Amino acid sequence: MAELSTVPEQTKQRLESIGAADIVIGLIDQKAGGNVAATARGIREALAGLATSVRAVVVYNDSAGNQAASSLPEGIQDESLRFLNYSLPVLDPSMTPAQNIANAYRAIWGISDTIGARACVILTSADESVTPAWTRGLVQPVLEREFDLAAPCYVPHKFEGLLNSAILYPLTRAVYGKRIQNPLGPDFCFGARLVRSLLQLDAAKAKMGAANQFLPVGPVAVVRGFKVCQVYLGERVHPPIDWKNLDSVIANVLGPLFMDIERDAPFWQHIRSSEAVPAYGEYLPAADEEGSIALDLRRLLEPFQLGFRNLREIWALVLPPGALLELNRAHKLPPEQFRIPDELWTRIIYDFALAHRLRTIGRDHLLRAMTPLYLGWVASYALEVESLEPAGVQKRLERLCTAFENGKPYLLSRWRWPDRFNP
Repeated sequence: MAELSTVPEQTKQRLESIGAADIVIGLIDQKAGGNVAATARGIREALAGLATSVRAVVVYNDSAGNQAASSLPEGIQDESLRFLNYSLPVLDPSMTPAQNIANAYRAIWGISDTIGARACVILTSADESVTPAWTRGLVQPVLEREFDLAAPCYVPHKFEGLLNSAILYPLTRAVYGKRIQNPLGPDFCFGARLVRSLLQLDAAKAKMGAANQFLPVGPVAVVRGFKVCQVYLGERVHPPIDWKNLDSVIANVLGPLFMDIERDAPFWQHIRSSEAVPAYGEYLPAADEEGSIALDLRRLLEPFQLGFRNLREIWALVLPPGALLELNRAHKLPPEQFRIPDELWTRIIYDFALAHRLRTIGRDHLLRAMTPLYLGWVASYALEVESLEPAGVQKRLERLCTAFENGKPYLLSRWRWPDRFNP
């Protein structure tokens, strides 16, 4: 078997002393000094609910580099549950958070592949979100139902996870034809075959100079024919929005996704509609969120207005004249009437994906030029859903997904004939 992982030799020796395991559980958010005893209790509770007994290895972050097993509290480890404190690369200040998480995934995949685990769980959400039911819910489809990927479904909130709601979910649903609500996770369970495939793809990308990029896990699994499901996990504590670095976040998330869309064109050009994937766990509706708009509309609209003045020439290289005309109309609206229609937003995302493929301008510059447009969409969405009940918000987002699916012929025509005028 070819060596794909980059697990350090010292760690391989420690893994040999641990021996075989059924599951590797990677805790990316677990910092050094965290409550390992509480983590162990939660994982034992999760694994006790499985149909058969399993042996697990927990990989948790040790930013201090203290890898001595003796540092664990007495009685934490036994033959069914071992801990590996490992310096996961999630704190490198020279890299973006998305790149750090990508490197942490890579490290955990490498450990899972080295140890021959049947399932690999990676939990990126903060400790206060993760419950024993999360871990068990993600593991069961892979170990007991032979799925290759269990993706998360979180309880939706009106003003959280908006990059996923605005772009990632509707775009991947329309392009790849599978309704995976959180196609980029971040909390997943992987089967051994998929781990191996992801390591192979990651190694191939590294050879092409695309190391440290986050892999769009959901689309990769769909294109390569792996069995995918999703699991209702409940509430997730979302990290606060990093307004100062939002353009970097967008670039580092959408860049790899647009590259995969380009690579996967022979696959998705034949897909005309989407279908649901199997879902497990208890569905929990969105909580009722009372009160006024939780977002600062001025903070959202000012970048859009500034972008319209300063980036119009760049947008004109990407967007057809009809789209620019519609943006001009939105630009002139009073703030309380500001809207970006779903059909316009759909074409904007498809046009940027095409411009990324054609290298119309530098790719990083292109992706960062999307930020004012994205903030404009968020402002439009916030004004629309301010007074809606949770069910109404979900219907609103479903209409957006439908617009992306209905707009796919536009993407196909521009993709196949990019020089043809599209008003």
